[in-house]
Amino acid sequence: MSTTAPAASSAHPAPPAPARLSTARALARILPYAKPAMPWIYAGMVAALLAGVIALAIPLVLQSLVDGPLATGDPSQIWPAAIAVLVLGILEAVFIALRRFFVLTPGTHIEARMRNGLYAQLQDLPVAFHDRWQSGQLLSRAVSDLNLIRRWLSFGFVLLIVNGITIVIGFVVLFSWSFWLGLLFFAMSVPLWIYGYLFEQKYSVIARRAQDQQGDLATAVEESVHGIRVLKAFGRGKHSLLKFAEQAELLRATEIDKAKAIAGIWFWLVLIPDVAFALCLLGGVALAANGELSVGELFAFFATATVLRFPIESIGFLLAMTYDTRAATDRFFEVLDEVNTITDPAAPVSIEAPIGRLTFDNVVFRYQDAPADQPGILDGVTLELEPGETMALVGVTGSGKTTMTALATRLYDVTDGRVLLDGVDIRDLTREELRRHIAMAFEDATLFSASVRDNVLLGRPDLTEDPSAEAAAEAERVLAEALDIAQADFVHSLPDGVDTTVGEEGLSLSGGQRQRLALARAVAANPVLGLIRPILMGSWSEAVPYGIFTHLDWTNNFSLVYGNLFYNPFHALSIVFLYGSALLFAMHGATILAVSRFGGDRELEQIADRGTASERAALFWRWTMGFNATMEGIHRWAWWFAILVTLTGGIGILLTGTVVDNWYVWAQEHGYAPMN
Repeated sequence: MSTTAPAASSAHPAPPAPARLSTARALARILPYAKPAMPWIYAGMVAALLAGVIALAIPLVLQSLVDGPLATGDPSQIWPAAIAVLVLGILEAVFIALRRFFVLTPGTHIEARMRNGLYAQLQDLPVAFHDRWQSGQLLSRAVSDLNLIRRWLSFGFVLLIVNGITIVIGFVVLFSWSFWLGLLFFAMSVPLWIYGYLFEQKYSVIARRAQDQQGDLATAVEESVHGIRVLKAFGRGKHSLLKFAEQAELLRATEIDKAKAIAGIWFWLVLIPDVAFALCLLGGVALAANGELSVGELFAFFATATVLRFPIESIGFLLAMTYDTRAATDRFFEVLDEVNTITDPAAPVSIEAPIGRLTFDNVVFRYQDAPADQPGILDGVTLELEPGETMALVGVTGSGKTTMTALATRLYDVTDGRVLLDGVDIRDLTREELRRHIAMAFEDATLFSASVRDNVLLGRPDLTEDPSAEAAAEAERVLAEALDIAQADFVHSLPDGVDTTVGEEGLSLSGGQRQRLALARAVAANPVLGLIRPILMGSWSEAVPYGIFTHLDWTNNFSLVYGNLFYNPFHALSIVFLYGSALLFAMHGATILAVSRFGGDRELEQIADRGTASERAALFWRWTMGFNATMEGIHRWAWWFAILVTLTGGIGILLTGTVVDNWYVWAQEHGYAPMN
């Protein structure tokens, strides 16, 4: 049975993409995570607003000082005014400190809640999602984007609101002293709001592009670190560096575009207030000369304008920070909005007494990115595995062997048909129960940066999370049994035994050791059904479907790592014996052809019953080559040469990496290779 997706019809176009949310609505999506901390953030706003109001009150004191004691010459009134300014300054500093105290810790709690939510979503989403997404993109969302959101909530959001209110209050104060000067100062600020709107249209696009490129760059770094052995083995380090440099240059160009956009708004934010100050100074002097404005009011006007300078100038970087945060929020919710297509049923079924019968019933499966006109990678597969049965699934590369093991644990869902465990459709089981009954040992043998004990008992939370003595004893028994079955006794010779931390992805262990621990982990899970990929032979496991090229690739990598193997004398001998064996077998065939008219084609009978063909074969080689050679002698030597190919090659491989780390250096030391 084959099913294919219907082709898209031009009469039914794809639905349009959803409209882009406004910045305010996009940022409001953070509220469910920030809600528990909002009282503290509001308290920080109040403290910051009080600090701003106190700063605006200082010019009022200065006005009374200029129009009072300084104008009348009464020095007795100077000290009270000076003390009032000092007290107001201290209060402003206290409220600024309170603002920081109120918002910093709650901001980290918001970041932690959002990161936990993201991690939970990533754990719950199906493998198909992770197939599409680069790990660096997810990492940048979990670290850089959430860090930016925290800083905006604790700093940018608070100051954006408070500075906006402060500007409004400040303009009211300015208008109270002089309507015309206030109107002039206000009119000069209008271009800033227009430029700020245009800035948002441009900067938000650049900010999003920069954050995506940072994710791409993080992916490149992660892939290079994880694949460092492959890059070194194939000598592709320079290629990887050039590729990284290209991506870094793209990010650098985008960051320069961001800097240019920010520089543009900063230019106007600095220039326009300075021009406004100059024009207000001219107008203020004229008003003071005409008696429409006192000197104290003019002094207080400019003192207030100076207080407003930072709130006005800060609008630039606060807007940039807000648009960066909006892009980070969009990227965060791109993951949170992903729909999980593999979920638990509304009314799950439970298998009370599992026995381990696995059935594939007319299963069809297509990967999501498969062309619509191509059949599924699995097309009508029916298979039944009985309890206790061991089966090897053999097929050419790309035939769907790994896919079938993934379907059994619902890493993917079937496109059509069904998979049954003990007669129950696995989609009717909860994912937790299904994966408790089935364990998998993957060929890549991924381990975590934890102890051997934690890695092996990963699938037994019933033992590791139970603090009782009985659970601890059972955990030790299961651990010992799993290590014994997987023949992983090497762990006892590690520095701390089973408590030794194996390092990131287990890379402190050899490939074979990682594979044995992965097998022990599958055994310890105590499943009723075990699905084990061909892990124990590593790169040689696909020798039959891949043919000779797998062996050639392995030999090439081996030679690159340990120096040119042609300088390994045992490898050289194996080549000599290989050519010798080929030559002798050719001689064997040539002998048969040369004496075929004497019955040499019936060599088995002729060897057993010496006669004309055997004797003439010996004469053939004596006449043509000058030495005696019988058919059985040539055959025997060819066989021995073939055996020696394997023996000498095997000895060379065993010595490589154990006795000799680099055969080229060894050959130079023994006069076997030219010195550089």
